[in-house]
Amino acid sequence: MPPAFTHEHACWLLETKDHRIHIKPDRTTDTRPEFFTILFLLIFPGLTCAAALAQQSFSSNSDKVHPDAPQPAAITSSCGETDSQHMGAGTISGTVLDTNREVVQGAQVTAAGHSGSAIRILESGSNGEFAFAELPEDTYQLTVTAPGMNSFTPSVISVHGSETRLVSVTLSVFGGTSSVTVSGNKEQLAEEQVQIAVRQRLGGIFQNFYSSYDWNAPPMGAKQKFQLSFQSIIDPVPLFTAAGWAGVQQYRNTFPGYGGGIEGYGKRYGANLADNVTGILLSRGVYPSIFHQDPRYFYKGTGSIRSRILYAISAAVIARGDDGRWKPNYSQVLGTFSAAGISNLYYPASDRGASLVLFNSLEATGQSALKNLLREFVFKGLTSHLPLGGVARHSSVQTRDPGQTH
Repeated sequence: MPPAFTHEHACWLLETKDHRIHIKPDRTTDTRPEFFTILFLLIFPGLTCAAALAQQSFSSNSDKVHPDAPQPAAITSSCGETDSQHMGAGTISGTVLDTNREVVQGAQVTAAGHSGSAIRILESGSNGEFAFAELPEDTYQLTVTAPGMNSFTPSVISVHGSETRLVSVTLSVFGGTSSVTVSGNKEQLAEEQVQIAVRQRLGGIFQNFYSSYDWNAPPMGAKQKFQLSFQSIIDPVPLFTAAGWAGVQQYRNTFPGYGGGIEGYGKRYGANLADNVTGILLSRGVYPSIFHQDPRYFYKGTGSIRSRILYAISAAVIARGDDGRWKPNYSQVLGTFSAAGISNLYYPASDRGASLVLFNSLEATGQSALKNLLREFVFKGLTSHLPLGGVARHSSVQTRDPGQTH
């Protein structure tokens, strides 16, 4: 507090928080210099202490970073401890759009790992984007739902190491179609399709390799098409089937030029094997690689019985290209005719000629149509190891159903 003069000629009274000092002035001298000196000595320590407290308070506040302030980059040690925490952690990110290419905000996106990884759920942001970060290496199934729109479950997405998989999902209102585009390692996706195909068997015995129950299945490359065709050729079931069919031909004396007995049976068996090998290799491997067509039958599963029948039959002469577009099935047509032409080399001389080529070609095309009908209406219920997600018919990869009328 300021000094108070207690008496005009008696003394000055100085009061502070901890001290009270009486100064008796000398009547013969000017006492103002001594007074201000003592006053400074009393006030200065307090100001110094206050400044120190203020500096300490500022330092403590500076340690609390504002949540909106940019954060400094983490400094990793020379041994890379920070990086080691993220090794093997991948990311699946993408954008949810509607059919007008507008972003869909608030769509629920679920990622479920096949090996028991925790299920993660998030919503698309204001820009329609979503991202699942730090995912362990696994195969994931995404499910995208939004109010008033078709839910969507694309094909499985594999995450390997620290790679990033980009997914673009297009949802439609109820009654429309949806689509998905998955960007990633095409070689790995194609290899996965081969592994899925070779596990599909009717009753766990007979192969059903060329039926795809995932409408959004990514295309296979030339390497994978040959791999699947070789797997189909060396499978033991067709070997026994050829043996049985040779027995039927032997009993009916089909192709009498082969003769009878063990020799005739052996020739018929060899011819059946040759038909199977050339037919599969050419129509499922060689020509699909040349024309970039998918050799598989894509299960429709929805619509009227009539539309499904038309679709199944038309699939014998119409195929999905690797670009997702439907086009004439050059692979099947040329493959059957080429295989029939090669059969002139080993069928009896009396049965060779253009008639043999035409007969075998038409027979192979008819068998393909019949198999497609069975695939559409029968095989699915008998097939083991169907891919997760079953049938995603209400979604497409820029494809159009060839059985639909336009």
